[in-house]
Amino acid sequence: MPAVISSTREIPATGIIPRHVAIIMDGNGRWAKNRFLPRVAGHKRAMETVRGVVKACGERGIDYLTLFAFSSENWRRPKEEISVLMQLFIVALEQEVVKLHENGIRFKVVGDLSKFEPKIVEFIRNGEKLTAANTRLTLTIAANYGGRWDIMQATRSMLAQHPELAGSFEEEDLMSHFAMSYAPEPDLFIRTGGEQRISNFLLWQLAYTELYFTDTLWPDFDAQALDLAIQSYQQRERRFGRTSEQLKTSPSAEGTRRVVADQSA
Repeated sequence: MPAVISSTREIPATGIIPRHVAIIMDGNGRWAKNRFLPRVAGHKRAMETVRGVVKACGERGIDYLTLFAFSSENWRRPKEEISVLMQLFIVALEQEVVKLHENGIRFKVVGDLSKFEPKIVEFIRNGEKLTAANTRLTLTIAANYGGRWDIMQATRSMLAQHPELAGSFEEEDLMSHFAMSYAPEPDLFIRTGGEQRISNFLLWQLAYTELYFTDTLWPDFDAQALDLAIQSYQQRERRFGRTSEQLKTSPSAEGTRRVVADQSA
């Protein structure tokens, strides 16, 4: 059996607080430009925002937070900017992972790490090992990650382990091979910065995720902005193919209906 329920196969349990929030952190460069600062200033400020959002998610009872830090397409950016991003990544790994561990947060990185220098990979693996037993919140950083890459690598991994499945396999056979097989599918997806696309992020896992787009640039995204996203989520009917009438009799929808009623009173 797969570790994760597929929302296209079964109806997952839901609640008034999303169990898993996935975020595309967009707008760092524009935030800096608006202040006549170099782009690196926006990326540095973004690290502070990550700290605040991780803290806010832990306080709100969110179990999983996944942040899209560097896509497989971001290698197309100027070499100077990529170099800065890699240096900031190293600094974050050196300084932040111990703090995460002290706060009971599990640290994971998903993506194709083969393009990163060995020093970065070593920091990642050490951080994952240090925090492996923590249960308060799982923070996942998607680095050199792409949704299509994930589907392809999962298929290759499955067929390498089970060649007899070639030409005849089901979702259940594939799901344990995804990079984030340890986490439930996201309940809430947030993209900051005003763009309204998912940019090759968690293509398989976002099948039934509630999408939330905000003009707020990532360096300005704070606990209050997170609460607005959660409030929007609480207004949604998560039907998973069912009708609204069916949802009214579903025990899993009771918490959401109560919140919507309270907010509209």
